[in-house]
Amino acid sequence: MFCCSGSCKKCFMVALERQVFDFLGYQWAPILANFFHILVVILGLFGTIQYRPRYIVVYTVWTALWVAWNVFIICFYLEVGGLSKDSDLLTFNMSAHHSWWSEHGPGCVRREIPASGNRSADTQSYISIMGCLLEYQYIEVLHSGFQILISLLGFIYACYVISVITEEEDSFDFIGGFEPFPLYHVNEKPSHLLLKPVHQ
Repeated sequence: MFCCSGSCKKCFMVALERQVFDFLGYQWAPILANFFHILVVILGLFGTIQYRPRYIVVYTVWTALWVAWNVFIICFYLEVGGLSKDSDLLTFNMSAHHSWWSEHGPGCVRREIPASGNRSADTQSYISIMGCLLEYQYIEVLHSGFQILISLLGFIYACYVISVITEEEDSFDFIGGFEPFPLYHVNEKPSHLLLKPVHQ
């Protein structure tokens, strides 16, 4: 069966992994986009298992939107076209959180610097991040680039599955279908043989 291949499972696992890291960073817009992506991937898997090409078509259309979303994320973190990675756009301006990778990237050392003056319970500490091997925006860009690559492979695979399913449906032989020699062929006798008298 088509779905038994590892590519479907990888697509689902990559979407789930991305959802986890966006949850850790309280990135609400990516969380919603990832949630819909996971639902559509499940729908596409179901369509593949059940031979339902309409569900797979929904997956292919969503894949185009998913690629566009990831291109937007790349532009956001590279600050293309007036976008700023420091804005609260991805959190719907509900919090000042940023990418989880900004504080937990490879090699990053996080230090809290207390605010100057009298310290009280509500005094905010400033966080200093040093020693990162790769800045967080490039990790997000690589992550989105990988999502685009997986999505393009999934799109090609979905188009292949749709073509195989539709070919199987077209070649299916109905009883008395379009074949020149039907399955149940009745050998009819000429009418002049039926009218002959029987000799005794």
